[in-house]
Amino acid sequence: MTKAEIIDQMASDAGISKTAAAAALNSFVDSVSKTLKKKDGKVTLVGFGTFSKSKRKARKGRNPQTGEVIKIKASNSVKFKAGKKLKESL
Repeated sequence: MTKAEIIDQMASDAGISKTAAAAALNSFVDSVSKTLKKKDGKVTLVGFGTFSKSKRKARKGRNPQTGEVIKIKASNSVKFKAGKKLKESL
């Protein structure tokens, strides 16, 4: 499902305009992004799931073309753990 399809679905379900649905979706995405940028950022939607930030340690990798060993920097990533209702609905 694409962002445009989600906006269309939100607009029809809530009985609002596509512009309002797009603004709501963008606001949600921005809020989640800002929260995850914080030191211990975590967003929990009861029944749906939890977005959390995870730290990856620096590690060694391998260039698949040359076989050369390369260093991969430490980085942050986002994890999503599905909630009970979401798991049950699948």
